[in-house]
Formats: sequence, structure tokens, C-alpha cells
Amino acid sequence: MNLIKNIALATAALAVLGPASAMAEDGTTIGKGLAAMGAGLAVLGGGIGIGLVGKGALESIARQPEASGTIGTNMILAAALIEGATLFAIVVGFLA
Repeated sequence: MNLIKNIALATAALAVLGPASAMAEDGTTIGKGLAAMGAGLAVLGGGIGIGLVGKGALESIARQPEASGTIGTNMILAAALIEGATLFAIVVGFLA
């Protein structure tokens, strides 16, 4: 968990300091940079979420193998919903 916090802090620092160094006079570059960093954070969060769903499904199947079909179906459905929300967040970030 400490690694995730360090990655989030480094990403936030890049989001603030990176685009500011190359900012245009009208300030549009910082907005585009922050949108790109937000899209990157959305992908990172979606990846972590899908990984946790997969982890939970595999642990559940290991405990109760006879329910593997139902668990697998629910896992795929949850992963698809997470991916859809991630893609929506990326599009909103780029439209901002």
C-alpha cells in the first residue's frame, strides 16, 4: 500500500510541476497536462480495481470450487463495469 501512495504522490507532483514548466501564455498547456494525468490516474485506478476483482474471484473459487461458474461470470461482469467506468473517466478527462 505504501508503494501505491508513493506512486500517487509522484503522479500528483508531475501533474502540477510538469505542465507548469512548459505553460503557454494563455495557460492552455497546464489544462491539457492535467487532463492527461487525470486520464492516467483513471487507468491506474481501473487496473487496480480489476486486479482486486480477479484476486477476490480466485480466492472465492479456491474456497468453493463448485461455484466457479457463477463466480467467474460475476467477475467478468464486474471487470467490464469497471473498464466502462474507466473509459468514461478517460473521455471526460480529455474533453475537459
